[in-house]
Amino acid sequence: MKDYLYLITGATGATGGAAIEELLSRGARVRALVHRDDERASALRARGVEIVVGDLLDSHAVQAALQNVTGAYFVYPIMQPQLVDATAYFAHAAKLAGVRLIVNMSQISASADAQSRASLAHWYGERVFDWAGVPVTHLRPTLFMEWLSYGFQRSQIANHDLLRVPAGDGRHAPIAAADQGRVIARILLDPEPHAGKTYPLFGAEELDHTQVAKMVGDALDRPVRYEAESLESFEARLTQIGLSAHFIQHITSVYRGYQAGEFAGTNDIVERITGQKPMSVHDYVLANRGIFQPGTQR
Repeated sequence: MKDYLYLITGATGATGGAAIEELLSRGARVRALVHRDDERASALRARGVEIVVGDLLDSHAVQAALQNVTGAYFVYPIMQPQLVDATAYFAHAAKLAGVRLIVNMSQISASADAQSRASLAHWYGERVFDWAGVPVTHLRPTLFMEWLSYGFQRSQIANHDLLRVPAGDGRHAPIAAADQGRVIARILLDPEPHAGKTYPLFGAEELDHTQVAKMVGDALDRPVRYEAESLESFEARLTQIGLSAHFIQHITSVYRGYQAGEFAGTNDIVERITGQKPMSVHDYVLANRGIFQPGTQR
């Protein structure tokens, strides 16, 4: 393992950071591709992670980052367009470098007829990796647990004891980034059984948002209620917050699909790959109680 080097993109983000934690815990050598050499990068460097500064839309930077790499994790910011471009640069560079496996973060809504432009781009991104001929594992998670911590939900939970999104009576099994990070690392460390596979990823338990709100409230020791928001109200609220048109088009399309059941389901893939059951909503909120306290801003 000491001879192998693993590249993690999104290294200061939730899934990339969790993958690094797992790789380091197993004695692996890690290179992190970061956007800025800031305090987060410095903290990784202090733990022995090699830092490379670059942009996934810079093909030369991507080629340099993938030199001498055994396996790589690819994730692209959902807030930004040009995912397919970034995927093409990464796939080409990985093929040139002889990378043994790419773990690609896609999403459960990726499909050829997706209404979300970002979800459609994820589907084409998967195809680019497939066509490139580099061994790849596609991960298609349901909604992340971290959405609870995102501004448009967190501030309402913290300040109004309210979970308000256009989820209708749809259901999903929220999955934490920490669990996904362990999956990513384990696949990179043992690539052969996973090459060519597409894994839908789910958390501990399938819930509707009324149940999610109750679990959040139980962890915070105060009642939290769910209010089903209209898609029109949701879109207007996100526009007022100042989120990008690209993201708003994506997330409103996601919730349309969510209401239709696209994010529902469960499986045991996380436990089978990592040997550990995924985190519950209660445990996630308990571990992050501080950010859900009154006075928290976006």
